[in-house]
Amino acid sequence: MRSPDEGSELSFEQDIKPLFRSKDRDAMLAYFDLFDHADVAEHADAIIGSLLSGHMPCDGGWPEAHLERLQRWIDMGKPA
Repeated sequence: MRSPDEGSELSFEQDIKPLFRSKDRDAMLAYFDLFDHADVAEHADAIIGSLLSGHMPCDGGWPEAHLERLQRWIDMGKPA
């Protein structure tokens, strides 16, 4: 089955930033800004690792579709 994101270009502003909630951003702001493309791109491997291991977010895991979207964006070279 093909996901809605499959085969389409992803952008940070439209596809990735909305995955993060304000409370996620607030929790991580001492380390990096989840609403900033450069910060998320720089820390993308740690972010996806924390999401996959269940360490982030602290109130429950992401749906598989969100994880796949973030991984696709990373695999695409983290476009703005």
